[in-house]
Amino acid sequence: MSKLKHDLIERSVGLMIVLTLATVSVAGLVEIVPLFFQHSTTKPIDRAGNPLDIKPYDAVRLAGRDIYIREGCSNCHSQMIRPFRAETERYGHYSVAGEYIYDRPFLWGSKRTGPDLARVGGRYSDEWHRVHLINPRAVVPESNMPAFPWLQRPVDASSIDKKMEALRALGHPYSDAEIANAKQALEGKTEMDAVIAYLQGLGTALSNFK
Repeated sequence: MSKLKHDLIERSVGLMIVLTLATVSVAGLVEIVPLFFQHSTTKPIDRAGNPLDIKPYDAVRLAGRDIYIREGCSNCHSQMIRPFRAETERYGHYSVAGEYIYDRPFLWGSKRTGPDLARVGGRYSDEWHRVHLINPRAVVPESNMPAFPWLQRPVDASSIDKKMEALRALGHPYSDAEIANAKQALEGKTEMDAVIAYLQGLGTALSNFK
């Protein structure tokens, strides 16, 4: 009887499509729905459940992150350290879900033409980053990273407050004052200043974990 049913399903394209969709839907619900109720993926905590001092990006770092995305930096630099000795010894503590609670979109990446940047915050000085962005080979002779001298132009602050308002609607806890002062925070800043501020904050929430 079971063989007859199996033959019936294989011979009926419509029935096969319906059953395939049903199977994929149920499997997707079983895999995805529980994630919405796991604090490790919806709250800023580490793997052990300890709270992290995670705050949404301020106006300068938020602008820097947008420039980082615009310039394609995530095409060559990942931002996710896997829990393997080879990676933790080189880059630092492995990444945990709670660190990325305010990242929209995530910039985990899967290609490392350049090193992972998940823990780059505080590793180098602002001036090092500035020289590196203008002429990478001045500080890393073997680097194949392109130069970004045009980042010395003023940063565009025209829509930063609107962006923060949109992110607040998605759950980022920006205050009215932070949004109102966003444009002022970017006054006199260059795109390079913003990118450096963004880089200097990466991975610092877990700096005390070993």
